[in-house]
Amino acid sequence: MRQAGRSATLVMGSWSHTTWRHVVGDVNFGFGANSDFMGMQGRAHDMQFDWFQRLLGEGSGEAPEPDTGKVLLFVMGVNQWHEETERPLSRAVDTDFHLRADGRLTPEPPPAAEQADQFTYNPMNPVPTTGGALLMGDGLLNTDEFRPGPLDQAAMEAREDVLVFIGEPLADDVEVTGRVRAVLFAATDGPSTDWVARLCDVDENGVSLNVTGGIVGEAAEHVVDLWSTSIVFKAGHRIRVQVTSSNFPRWDRTSTRANPKRPLPRPE
Repeated sequence: MRQAGRSATLVMGSWSHTTWRHVVGDVNFGFGANSDFMGMQGRAHDMQFDWFQRLLGEGSGEAPEPDTGKVLLFVMGVNQWHEETERPLSRAVDTDFHLRADGRLTPEPPPAAEQADQFTYNPMNPVPTTGGALLMGDGLLNTDEFRPGPLDQAAMEAREDVLVFIGEPLADDVEVTGRVRAVLFAATDGPSTDWVARLCDVDENGVSLNVTGGIVGEAAEHVVDLWSTSIVFKAGHRIRVQVTSSNFPRWDRTSTRANPKRPLPRPE
């Protein structure tokens, strides 16, 4: 928008698509996260109404001008609103963590001879969608089957078709704000497959909650875009990464058949 010479205000909360409350998934982010409070920054619905009023000329047409360049980010973990003037943040520093064959997640890269991990993907028993950036849920469809947001990942991480890599307990708080990517060097012995990566926050009690995730379906080196987030991994917590080949039904399953265009039957 700035490159086009237009003013813009960006608000990024902890919400899902239709749930603007302070409780999302299994986490209570505090009343300040609610779209009606936003840490005393104003009501999100009022911001939307003012925007429509300015553009459509409804009412008096005296809606206040937006704060040019304002970026409001809700930082999970510390559960605070941060006011910025840009996104992405120019002060952010790319930090690499490496997936190790023994299930560790380390700042140090593995040796070239380190053994690769493997798993068996069965499209008839895909990894079920458990939390994340989902369109609907939290009672809006009268079902708890596909709840959005951060959910306990214990059942997913116990599956044999989900690789799990975990770091050491953090000595200090670590803020992750911006784009998250996973670079996988992987191959399949089937006709094709997808690669799903998920970033998780593991607390002192071992509870693993998903933060953000992504999928890619290309061959060779796989760069999985996990979208963006803003979270502080608290001291004592651990960073965990999941790698698998499905997240159904958020993303459709990839067939392992010779003719991938044939429709798959329902999962078992």
